[in-house]
This record gives sequence, structure tokens and C-alpha cells, in this order.
Amino acid sequence: MGVLTPDRVRIHAGTATQDAALQEATDLLVAAGAVTPAYLDAMRQREQTVSTFMGNGLAIPHGTNDAKDAILASALSVVRYDGGVDWAGDPVTFVIGIAGVGDEHLEILSRIAILFSEEDDVARLSAAQTPEDLYALLAEVNEE
Repeated sequence: MGVLTPDRVRIHAGTATQDAALQEATDLLVAAGAVTPAYLDAMRQREQTVSTFMGNGLAIPHGTNDAKDAILASALSVVRYDGGVDWAGDPVTFVIGIAGVGDEHLEILSRIAILFSEEDDVARLSAAQTPEDLYALLAEVNEE
């Protein structure tokens, strides 16, 4: 079972606030059985310390190190907001919520960074018409 499954990939035509995006990321991870609802506060604390904006329209919210007890399993959520999200002043289209057991989040983060480092890849991710198409393009994050 990979860290990303099709049921945790969504596309919204509109916009959202940063807090609403954090809530949705958490809700998807909670539904996956990966985190407890307390993980939302840890994500908010992380953003207050340092923004998880990565450039190329990508934010990768994740909890602080203190939140390890809120993480039950490693998982990702992916939400594309076609109307954009104001991420503390930076424009974000993709919000990828990350929960990693132990140091697994570091490996997951590096795979995501690679996926979003090439503008052509980001253009393909942005052009995907359905969540299923988007998942297919992102499925390589599941490689063991």
C-alpha cells in the first residue's frame, strides 16, 4: 500500500484560505487513518515557525516534530486549488499534506520535490482534468 491513494487526490475549481486548505489536508489524512485530528494544530504551528511554501505553486504542510504521537501511519493528501491559495503571501495551487512515521517523511519530501522541480512536470500536473489523471501522474511517490 503506497503513501498516496486515489481517494486522497482532489481538484477544486475555486480558491480556499490557507487555514481551510490545512483543514482539508488534515481531514484527508484523518480519513486515511494516518493522523489524529490533533495533527491540524501541529500543521498550524509549523506554518507559524516556517512557511511550507516550496515554490512552483507547491505547499507541503506537515506537523512539527512534537506531533509524532498524532501520526499513526505515513500518508499523503493532494489537493489542487485551481483558483489558488494565498499561502502567507505566496501563490499556491498544490497543497500536499504529509504525515510520516519516523524519518519516512524525509524520503517522501524528496520524491515530491523532484516531481515539482521541473516546470514541464508541474504543467502536466496542472493540466490533469480529473483526480484520477492527477493521481496517475503522482503515483511515482509510492515507489518503495
